[in-house]
Amino acid sequence: MGTKIPSLLVGLLLSALSAASMASEETVSFDFGHREVPEKADRTIEVKIGDLYFEPSRIDVRNGETVRFILKNEGLVLHEFNLGTSIAHLEHQKEMVEMFKSGYLTAMKVNDAGHGMTGMEGNMHGMNHSDTNSVLIEPGQTKELVWTFSSASGIQFACNIPGHYQKGMVGQIAIK
Repeated sequence: MGTKIPSLLVGLLLSALSAASMASEETVSFDFGHREVPEKADRTIEVKIGDLYFEPSRIDVRNGETVRFILKNEGLVLHEFNLGTSIAHLEHQKEMVEMFKSGYLTAMKVNDAGHGMTGMEGNMHGMNHSDTNSVLIEPGQTKELVWTFSSASGIQFACNIPGHYQKGMVGQIAIK
């Protein structure tokens, strides 16, 4: 019985640490908002993702509104739905190039089978795509991103797969 209590305590401690880690990831905020849970959504917007376009290409939201984006990749290649400013997208594109170079990403899918690459400055946390403002969607997949918007300007949704943004795979978000 003496070994059961320490095992139980270790299990509870690990669960608490895991929950705290998940909570800290989910509460990452940007000046234009933060990720939210689906139950808090005020409305749902379906976004069709084709090869080199989004439909719709502009989305109007209210300050404080929580939107559940249903993201359907109807294209033939891997795409991303990323919320941010044009400057943030340009920075993220550099990371995406590194993910392709490492083999973590291919034109068709995410290879999350242990690519432990360190990135451009040796500090990319074990090469993964876990930004709270972004989702990778493989061909034929449907995923979601729930976001609460706050007052900011110049917000875009974009695909930062190398070359996609430059070929027009970007849309505008207007926060009113």
